[in-house]
Formats: sequence, structure tokens, C-alpha cells
Amino acid sequence: MAPQQTAPPAPLPRWEMSLYWLLSLGSHFYSFFELHKFSREYEERIGREFELERGFLIWGFRKDPTDFEWSFWSEWARKSLLWSFLGHAVISRLSGLFAPRARVAVLTAYGLAAACHLLGIRGLAVVLLHMGVSFSVAQLRKPALCWASALMLLSTLHLDFLGELQRGWYETEAEYYLLLFSVAVCSLRSISYSLDHCCRHLVVGRFTDIFWLTAYTFYHPLFYNGPIISFQDFTQHLQSTSDGGTSPKLDLLALLRSAGRILAWWLLAETLVHLMYMHAIQNNETYLQILPPWALGGLALALVQFFYVKYLVLFGLPALLARLDGLEPPPQPRCVSTMYSFTGMWRHFDVGLYRWLLRYIYLPLGGSRKGRLHTALSTCLAFAFVCFWHGGHDYLRNWALMNWASLTVEAATRTLLSSSHASVAIVGDRRKSSLVANQLLAELSTPVLLPLCSCPSSLGLPALPVPAHEKTSSGIPLGLLHCHAHPVQPGLPGREPRRQDLLEARLHSRLVHSISTSTAVPVLLRTNRTGMGQEILSGPTIHGPSGGFAPGPPWSRM
Repeated sequence: MAPQQTAPPAPLPRWEMSLYWLLSLGSHFYSFFELHKFSREYEERIGREFELERGFLIWGFRKDPTDFEWSFWSEWARKSLLWSFLGHAVISRLSGLFAPRARVAVLTAYGLAAACHLLGIRGLAVVLLHMGVSFSVAQLRKPALCWASALMLLSTLHLDFLGELQRGWYETEAEYYLLLFSVAVCSLRSISYSLDHCCRHLVVGRFTDIFWLTAYTFYHPLFYNGPIISFQDFTQHLQSTSDGGTSPKLDLLALLRSAGRILAWWLLAETLVHLMYMHAIQNNETYLQILPPWALGGLALALVQFFYVKYLVLFGLPALLARLDGLEPPPQPRCVSTMYSFTGMWRHFDVGLYRWLLRYIYLPLGGSRKGRLHTALSTCLAFAFVCFWHGGHDYLRNWALMNWASLTVEAATRTLLSSSHASVAIVGDRRKSSLVANQLLAELSTPVLLPLCSCPSSLGLPALPVPAHEKTSSGIPLGLLHCHAHPVQPGLPGREPRRQDLLEARLHSRLVHSISTSTAVPVLLRTNRTGMGQEILSGPTIHGPSGGFAPGPPWSRM
């Protein structure tokens, strides 16, 4: 007898949805207005302390330049990166039209030349050295040795004497930091190649192997800052066009639409740093102590919203060029105001990094398929690597520990709220348990998620001091943040699934299948009879007809 299908819970009433939207958007804009007023009131004092720059976007306003990442990449974009990206697009198009079978070789040569121009001969030699060591160790086809080698190479970025030596190669600190960032991002590509090589059934010729590794490492749009694409995905997509002797089709309308969207996000980011001096204010504890509650709530919201918009630009332009070359870059970050859980924040912000962690750390260690202990251990090691990759400083260790603990508690809470006994006790109707579980998680996670989003992290956001947390959580601003979690959460019952959510589900299924059939980790990645269980770091799971979790659709793929 077939199991009974459970009807999905009804959506929230329209009046309630409208009320949530009104309160949420109203609280956002009002808190931003209060922060803007504070910025204008203390503009002269902030300008003397942090050297505000003369604004160029809005007449009569100065610009806050204290966000290092935005200022750093904006300066490099003006100096050379925009022109080198344009050159890449032109050369890719011409080679695709006149020599499609040689297009990958042409793009590789261009990437090497661009890296040599921007990093210098010595900087290029450092990247080639890291790549060569990773390639040599990968030929042994031992994942443990590949990881040991990768961690040793990463540790060289933290050696003071090497840092001083490399600084001496350049005239400015910005040039040294460009080398540092490039080597750090390339280390993820080297690990991806090494572990994918260990899992392959057949080994192609070493010359062909090293050619594709070089093409992958020096692919210019993704070389300096990502987003991250796995070696397997990169080679599959480029080989399909190269072997077929075809060039990716150019959709001019889609190109103009994407370029216009990136330009709009850039204008919004610049508008934010002209109207609100959020980064300067957060660096002075005195300002945090005297900020009114609404302005303080606006500061926390503005920091995470600016970070979101910033990465729409920083990931958007390279992803656009990658799509023109026939690649499938990870989806753009999802708005942080639509996140109501730690799991959602990690799944949907830096999707490339999330998929990388899922593919090379979380799933090979067993994930949730070997019980709660393995789940906690896999998640812990994933955060440990993120912490180490970003420098391993004390504040990063604290941030990683808090995120790991929050994810673990959230997973346990979700499991508890999803149980039949809890659903009957809390709701009285198991059919509504999933909806109520999500709503309760939103209520419980929001007071913790906002402060953690303002913590130093891989995202580079500094922490608000304890008195600021107390002031915000005891006032109205934080309470209204709960409203935003109800109407906009992806995957919340009562809402039609988005096309992107379904696509990510299919991608994750393919990823799990491809890894589970690999000879390198055959036992760790096979599902048991009852399915994979609910992943903490994995993508969205789905409910089967019996109410259990199906092996699911978290997107395979980053």
C-alpha cells in the first residue's frame, strides 16, 4: 500500500505577509536613515580620524574608504583589472570564432601573461611553484598526502620572513597583497585538482594533465578572487566546447542585462559608503557607545548588506566572463536579509566556497551519514580549514567556533522540532510541523545570527562590542528583524520553490552521486537504506512520501 501523501501547509494569510513586509522594509529604511543622520552629525570628527575621501558619486558627500576589501579591489579595477578582463573577453571571443580548438590554450597563455604583468616574474614563479608541488604530490594518488602538502604550502603564507621577502619585491603593499590573495585562491584550485585526480579511474597523459591544471589555475577572470569552481567542472565545460570545435553562443541581450545589473550593484555599494560611514563608525568604540538604538541596528544591517552588495560586484563580473566562456559559475550570493538560519547563510552566500567544502571536506569525512558525531566532526573540520585558510588569527578562531557551535545547535533544534512527538506537543498537527519548525528557528536564530554576521569572519566584518549587542537586542530594531524571516525565506513551506532552488537540488544530487561512485572514497560516501539524512553544510533536503529525508538535492556542485 502506497504511503499517504501529506498535503503541504497553507501559505500565510496575505494580510500577515503584507504586515511582515511593511514592518521589515520600514525598519530597514528607518534604521538606515538614523545611521545616515549620525554620520552627517559627526562627519567632521570622523573625517579627521579616518581621512574620509572626497566623494565623486553624490554631490556634497564624502566617501568612507575604510572597508579594505572594497577600496583594494576598486583601486585594482581602475588600474588594470577592468582592462585585463576586457582583453580576456575580446581574446576569448576572437579565438572562439577563428580557432575554437585552440581557445583553451590561448586563454591559458593570456592568463599567464596577465599574471606575470600584475604579479611580476617572481610572483608568477611563486604561483607556479605551488602548482608544481601540488601536481607532483597528486601523481601519488594519496588524498592524505595531497592534504598534507596543501596545508604545508598554505602555512608558508603565514611565515613572517617570507612575507617580508615578498614585500621587498614590490613598491607598494597593494601589490604584495594581490600576490597573497592570488596564491590563497590558487591553493583551493590545487587542492581541487589533487583530490579530483586521486578519484579518477583513468589517468590521462601527464602533459595533458598539467596543461589542464595550468589552464585551471591561470584562468584570468577567476584567478585573483574567485568565485570558486572545481577542477572537474572547469575541465568538463571547457572540453565540451574545445573538442567540439564550437564557440559558446553570445546572447547580447543577456550580456547587457547582466552588465547593467552589475553596474547597478556597484552604484548601490558606492551610494552606501557615501551616505553612511558605517566602516569608520564600527572601528571606534566611542561611536558605538553613543549611537542611538535605531542607528546601531542600522549599523549592523548596513554592514552585512554592504558586504552582500560588495560581493555581488566582486563575484558578478568574473562570473559574467566565465559564462561567456561556457562555464557555469556558482549562483550569486543571496540577500542576507532573507537568511533566517546559519545553515542558509552558509549554503547561499558564498556558494562556491560552500560547494568546495562540501565536496572535499564534509562529504569525504562522512557528513551526516555516520551519525551525529561524524556530522559535528565534519562540520568542525570544515570551519577549521576556513579559519586556517584566512590566516588562523585569534578572532577567526573565535568566529569559526561560534559558527560551528551555532550550526550544531541549530541542527539539533531542527531535528527536535521535526520529530513527531515535538510536532504534536507544540502544534497539535504533524502536517504543520515543518512550517512551525522553520518559524521557530527564525525566531531563535535571528538574535544570534545578526551579531555573528557582524563578527570578524572570513567575510572580514568586525565584532560589535557586548554593550552594543545588549543595546540592540533590548530595543525595537532587532525585534523587527524577525518579520523579514517570515515572508521571504526560500524553501519555507507555503511558498512555491524557486527555479534556482530546484536547479541547486539537481546539482547536489549529481555531486553526491559522482563522489559516491568514486574509487577513492567508496565507503564514506555511499548512502544507507534510510537515505543520507539531513546535512548541516549540504544544500536543501527534500521530503519523501513517507516523511523521511530523501538523499537529497543539495547541489553538487561547486
